[in-house]
Amino acid sequence: MIKSIFRAFLKIPVFIRFIGFYIKEVIKANLVVAHDILTPKHHMKPGVIAIPLDAKTDMELLSLNNLITMTPGTLSLDVSTDRKVIYIHAMYVEDPAKLRLQIKKGLESKIMELYR
Repeated sequence: MIKSIFRAFLKIPVFIRFIGFYIKEVIKANLVVAHDILTPKHHMKPGVIAIPLDAKTDMELLSLNNLITMTPGTLSLDVSTDRKVIYIHAMYVEDPAKLRLQIKKGLESKIMELYR
């Protein structure tokens, strides 16, 4: 029990960095969507992309799905039955590889750092 309390205590800085990261991402996404709504020309290039997953546990997958859905302009659609791929609808898919990398290196890696 002491070990788990100590481990949780060590995760506090990781959690604070994660909250800061996610708030920044939500603000950026809000600005992009608001700009698109307020300007006469729409810049949307919607698409569905598949992203291979490194997250394995139920909590990691649940957190990733929920945070993607709560970020403006993105929606988590499904996770494959083998739990190795997540399907996402995004309003702005200029470059699918760049969006995949942004989610893998950003949100997914930060979630895994938080839970592992």
